[in-house]
Amino acid sequence: MLLNLRLILPLTVVLLGSAAALPASPTPDKEFLTPQEIAKIQDAQEIDERIKVYLEAATLRLKTAEERLGGKEAEAGDPLEFFSVEEMVDGYYRIVKSVMINLDDVFQRRDSDKSRLGKALKNLKDSTEWAGKALLALKKTAEDKRNEELWNLVNQAIDITSGAHEGAAFGLKKYPGPAEKSKGKGKDKG
Repeated sequence: MLLNLRLILPLTVVLLGSAAALPASPTPDKEFLTPQEIAKIQDAQEIDERIKVYLEAATLRLKTAEERLGGKEAEAGDPLEFFSVEEMVDGYYRIVKSVMINLDDVFQRRDSDKSRLGKALKNLKDSTEWAGKALLALKKTAEDKRNEELWNLVNQAIDITSGAHEGAAFGLKKYPGPAEKSKGKGKDKG
């Protein structure tokens, strides 16, 4: 079980544990990352670098889904050209889930570089702040278009994003990233 993740990312484990109750992926057998993204992830050996690559892929999916829902057509050669909006939102969810699994692996290893962990948590926190807003816009669009499948997938993505954000904020208290360390130094204690 994800024992250490429960300490650092408490709400996220609940969300992962309840994933069976959420809507099924639109295409569970389709790879949610492009071959180029997979290669970048494999090359990123340090946790902060790996999480950055994952979160860039997640952001790309949300931005592209928003553009497609706004009527912009995919261009030839676009790495997400053959992904539907629903597949991109599901891919976003699966990427965030992968991020949490990667972070859990680092928490379980005692020999890991905790400063890199802080950078990864900071990146996750910042990314999920932006993603939360983007997902709310996608939810409204899904409602306006009366697209129930997309609406369900967006709600699933909102849940995991919220849990990941809260978990990252909590984890940064124990393993502060670069910005959190400097914030705490000059604070008034009055």
